Amino acid sequence: METIDVVVGRIGKPHGLRGEVTIDVRTDEPGLRFADGAVLEVEAPRGSAVTWRTLQVARTRWHQGVLLVTFEELADRNGAEAARGIVLHAQLPADATPEDPEEFYDHQLVGLAVVDTDGAALGTITSVVHGAQDLLGVKALDGRDTLVPFVAALVPEVDLVAGRVVVADRPGLVSPLPDDD
Repeated sequence: METIDVVVGRIGKPHGLRGEVTIDVRTDEPGLRFADGAVLEVEAPRGSAVTWRTLQVARTRWHQGVLLVTFEELADRNGAEAARGIVLHAQLPADATPEDPEEFYDHQLVGLAVVDTDGAALGTITSVVHGAQDLLGVKALDGRDTLVPFVAALVPEVDLVAGRVVVADRPGLVSPLPDDD
């Protein structure tokens, strides 16, 4: 079965003395991705001496809005400190879709056509950038790389079946500013 790789979180600072760590959650399904027994792939930070290829979730809990995870491989605070900065990945079936119809995996969006509200072509989605606000990387028809905030006011429709995303374009967002022509 073909699978896809999705980033689900990044390990933050240790919490306590028994190997528990904070998680910078990068999934809309933390209960599913960080379920007890889940095995997550490890992407160590540059220059790290980490040798783990995977980490197995022993248990999770929420504390003041922060996800705390204990992994089988992290026995104490030193282990937790060594794991800081690790990006965690999950392997999902290629045809998997999020439970919420308003959520999408990055691979579902990359490659979709970008059109304006009148249906005129604007470009193609080349990436999804995650941060404080998710952004769609768009290669405009004139070859420029642009970023569009992935919010309902600017991206009112995602139609996976039609292979397109509607963007409420404004000059300078995807299409060039009038003086850029």
